[in-house]
Amino acid sequence: MILFPAIDLKDGQCVRLKLGDMDQATVYNDDPGAQAKAFEDQGFEWLHVVDLNGAFAGESVNGSAVEAILKATKNPVQLGGGIRSLAHIERWLDKGLARVILGTVAVRDPELVKEACKKFPGKVAVGIDAKGGKVAVEGWAEASSLGVVELAKKFEGAGVAAIIYTDIDRDGVLAGINWDSTIDLAEAVSIPVIASGGLASLADIVRMTMPDAKKLEGAISGRALYDGRIDPAQALAILRGTLKPEPGLFEERK
Repeated sequence: MILFPAIDLKDGQCVRLKLGDMDQATVYNDDPGAQAKAFEDQGFEWLHVVDLNGAFAGESVNGSAVEAILKATKNPVQLGGGIRSLAHIERWLDKGLARVILGTVAVRDPELVKEACKKFPGKVAVGIDAKGGKVAVEGWAEASSLGVVELAKKFEGAGVAAIIYTDIDRDGVLAGINWDSTIDLAEAVSIPVIASGGLASLADIVRMTMPDAKKLEGAISGRALYDGRIDPAQALAILRGTLKPEPGLFEERK
């Protein structure tokens, strides 16, 4: 079970948005490379990066910040935001990304995703961002008519490395991950699912260790790490089974 710390990039800085709104951004670090190294030093083994400007623009905008991150950390990095062509995917993988995350293009052109999976096996993930149960695109600015499971099933057997599922209604507000819909998705497809949006406390970390969540690849944490609501050492120890959480910790969150 992997806990992915998140670096969301806006105008070259590490930020967190509230409910996916670019006008509600809190800056946490103006040095993305230093933030990446800090997460590595804390014991994290992966890094989740999103080019927020790129997601809206449809092309990479924070490229230099992403390259600084890749130079600063030895950890594998997955990147989403504005990656919408095979050439773009190849360029990023050549720069050292472990995998790319395709979001809007997965809705607009699922065949491109399938082609990318064949060309770059194990290197392509799909980002499914949902608002009110429907898939959102263009940096969450536009809703589609597609259901989450409906979209995910289009990629069964295609070789997608993972699905990153984000509940926009919970993102950045520390409301707790939408475990019900995330686990429903994981049960509906054979592709590994990563939970995203709203991870709020150690209670969510404990929830990740419960039997029905074992099928998940992991979860992404952003604001709770930056705000200090989650202690990295405690969280990683719980996930690795070397620390037993306090009794009733998850039940108290219900």
